[in-house]
Amino acid sequence: MSKKIDEIIKSLSNESLWTDLGLVVLKIIAIMVITYIALRVGRSAIRNVFKARSRSPIKFSERREATLLKLLENVLTYVIYFISLMTILSTLSIDVKGLIAGAGIVGLAVGFGAQNLVRDIITGFFIIFEDQFSVGDYVKIGSAEGTVEEIGLRTTKIKSWTGELHIFPNGNVAEVTNFSVHNSVAVVDVNIAYEENIDKAERVLQELLLTLPQKYEELVNPPELLGIQTLGAPDVMMRIVAETTPMNHWYIARVLRKEVKQCFERNGIEIPLPRMVMYSRNDEDDVQEELQKKQKQVERD
Repeated sequence: MSKKIDEIIKSLSNESLWTDLGLVVLKIIAIMVITYIALRVGRSAIRNVFKARSRSPIKFSERREATLLKLLENVLTYVIYFISLMTILSTLSIDVKGLIAGAGIVGLAVGFGAQNLVRDIITGFFIIFEDQFSVGDYVKIGSAEGTVEEIGLRTTKIKSWTGELHIFPNGNVAEVTNFSVHNSVAVVDVNIAYEENIDKAERVLQELLLTLPQKYEELVNPPELLGIQTLGAPDVMMRIVAETTPMNHWYIARVLRKEVKQCFERNGIEIPLPRMVMYSRNDEDDVQEELQKKQKQVERD
């Protein structure tokens, strides 16, 4: 037993062992530092290429440029990490060639199980090169709706306006609604009292709508007053539609309601409140009497 302990102590006190171990540790640290520098330099180079391309006659849209930039950065990260890992394994005297060959055999064995991964990657490329949606677009995928944060090789990330981050495998993206490709439309309904002059209300609104594009650059054209939409119980409803730049229809709808209210206040046009007429039992005889008078008046006429 003591001999074994002596052998262990002797082996641990071997200077060449600690020298070799120290060299291996230094090599691994150097590889990690080089990996970090390579990532920083590579990402900076990719960004500079896109900046230079933005000054060329042939340009990508900002949406597509942001998407391709993120994708290339992801690919660069995967490649550099893979090379770094193989180099570290080689430094540890692990047979990398044999490991890769073994991985190929294992890959054939699990190939059927990796079909979803391959499908995700292929679908990701189709999403990007067909420009179905890009980073910054507001989309709806399944039940999730929000802004595209990232399109990677395998997954797509969408952030909803309430802060939740939804992550989808690209292969599961079957149906997409993209709200950012074309202009949006704001729809605003305005109510006025039956006692008001409809022609005056329409004229006042038309004058107001013509001035709004000068105040709000999100408007593509002057808002359009379609006319009377419905005749409700307490009021007359008029509808206004406005074409806006993509995803600004909510903002413009809020602005229109404010502008219309202020305009009606300036011109003395009433926006009716909900009304309710109530009769007490003591007034029942008076009501019946009033109805009889109206009936007699109708018969005379």
